[in-house]
Amino acid sequence: MQRSGSGWFETLLNSHENVSSNGEIFSVKERRSNVSTIINTMDKVYNLDWFTSASKNECSAAVGFKWMLNQGLMKHHKEIVEYFNERGVSAIFLFRRNLLRRMISVLANSYDSQAKLLNGTHKSHVHSPHEAKILANYKPKVNATLLVSNLKEAVETTAKALEYFKSTRHIVLYYEDIVRNRTKLVDVQEFLRLPYRDLTSRQVKIHSGHLSKQIENWDDVQKALEGTSYESFLTKTTNCSFERRR
Repeated sequence: MQRSGSGWFETLLNSHENVSSNGEIFSVKERRSNVSTIINTMDKVYNLDWFTSASKNECSAAVGFKWMLNQGLMKHHKEIVEYFNERGVSAIFLFRRNLLRRMISVLANSYDSQAKLLNGTHKSHVHSPHEAKILANYKPKVNATLLVSNLKEAVETTAKALEYFKSTRHIVLYYEDIVRNRTKLVDVQEFLRLPYRDLTSRQVKIHSGHLSKQIENWDDVQKALEGTSYESFLTKTTNCSFERRR
């Protein structure tokens, strides 16, 4: 799902000399218009001659891309699972435990796509604390009436994705776990059968600290979640006051 740390995670992967991950290729609607265009697009990625076209000089041990769940993946899951299994594709599922924090990031990113707070430019990811501070100054207002149903829908989507792709070779990761425990990146490299490297990223986190400082109608959000299965999202922190450096 969007705003689950996938941009940061992909930069970590691409810092490995033997990895070539090609971004969010299915953000282009024409590439996911039907099953045929999806398969043709994947074929182009996996059939590229990496020794001549890749920017890296090292041999590529893992080649892939980033795919959001709402970009045709769920709609055509049966055919995609068949393709994955036939071609030996491995999937890394990256989710976010605190779905309320993810929602705040989605709302803030959507706002900036219109407001363009950084000198008239929209940036989903930033590389300096100064830029991060500017974007974090905006506090979105959450629709408290629909909050519980929206969180429930996100949970159900996650469960459905794992059910759909349970027959594929895959690993499940959570953004917060990677932040807290960087040995998770060792697990990822083992999963991809890569030689171990210290993975790095220049991205800087935008939203950090307690959620009460990031939401305009914090009191309404608190009332909406108190006594629900999502109440823990209000208090759980993710040790996210870090900066992602080289």
